[in-house]
Amino acid sequence: MTCQLGILVGVHRSFPMSCSNQVFDASVKKILVDQFGRSHTDLRISVTDRCNLRCGYCMPLDASFLSQQKLLTYGEIVRCARVVSEMGVQTIRITGGEPLMRPRLFELVGELDRLPNIQEVALTTNGLLLGSQAADLAKSGLSRLNVSLDSLDEGRFEKIARRSGLQQVLEGLEEASRHGFQSIRLNAVSIRGLTEKDIVPLATFCREHAFHLRFIEFMPVDAEGTWSHEDVLTGEEVRQILGKSFGELIQNERSDPGQPSIDYTYADGSGVVGFINPVSQPFCDRCDRLRLTADGQFRNCLFSTTDWDARALLRTGGTDEELQVLLAACVNAKHFSHGIGTESFQRPSRAMYQIGG
Repeated sequence: MTCQLGILVGVHRSFPMSCSNQVFDASVKKILVDQFGRSHTDLRISVTDRCNLRCGYCMPLDASFLSQQKLLTYGEIVRCARVVSEMGVQTIRITGGEPLMRPRLFELVGELDRLPNIQEVALTTNGLLLGSQAADLAKSGLSRLNVSLDSLDEGRFEKIARRSGLQQVLEGLEEASRHGFQSIRLNAVSIRGLTEKDIVPLATFCREHAFHLRFIEFMPVDAEGTWSHEDVLTGEEVRQILGKSFGELIQNERSDPGQPSIDYTYADGSGVVGFINPVSQPFCDRCDRLRLTADGQFRNCLFSTTDWDARALLRTGGTDEELQVLLAACVNAKHFSHGIGTESFQRPSRAMYQIGG
């Protein structure tokens, strides 16, 4: 749902924002703090909705994609990132779709890394194209990699991804390991009745290769609308399975209050495993994220039902000050929680691949 409210800043423009009878005067608000006191220091930027896999929890088999004209250019992305960084954002994660399908992505990484207020640029990828691009990404300033990998079994990999390519992902991880990234994480979605057999093999693999493994609960952003609570394999259940094979897991102190993962160290000290539990243990109270979709829409929550149209502003001569107003309005409209499991919860109209992971 999108509502149009006018804000006078230089010239009159209509900005999509929350449905309120009161116009939010954001013209003097230069920091991204919402009405619940949460500061927003992390921006997720999707550079494409296209992907070379078809994971059921993310996109349909017959997905349709944005035209090139609707995608933000790299210049437009950098401008948005610069303005956001001047309002307090310190870290950027590039997502998709599959971001490595966007040509010469390392050039965008380099431009984002050179922004004076940005402390870290990271990337989430499925790893299929990582082998040929890892060197350029490392040289451009990319510090952290998240690689989505749900199974080390070829059959289950293909069942989940609905494409082949496991060996290509493993080769990409091997190549990335050679290039000195500050951190390489593996993200695995946990789905009841499908991924239980993959938990221990993934943990063993990550312990052997010094990768940080994180299990993510299945969320209601699947394009085919099949999600149900019964499909959620909770983080606590995964932790119990790991405990039976590796012994007690020792919870780490949280170094970053905004991080979604609850991290544990294995009792023998050989590795860290994290659990992102948005369904069973929501972390909305400490959420510090904003999202920019590939077609230039700001979103204040993965499950938001409203977009704030930055692309229209950028392409009609909008000023940086007007972009700040748009961002402040977006943050001000953020709800306290996503509401999964409540009667008021509404599934977003966009699926994960259309929003950005």
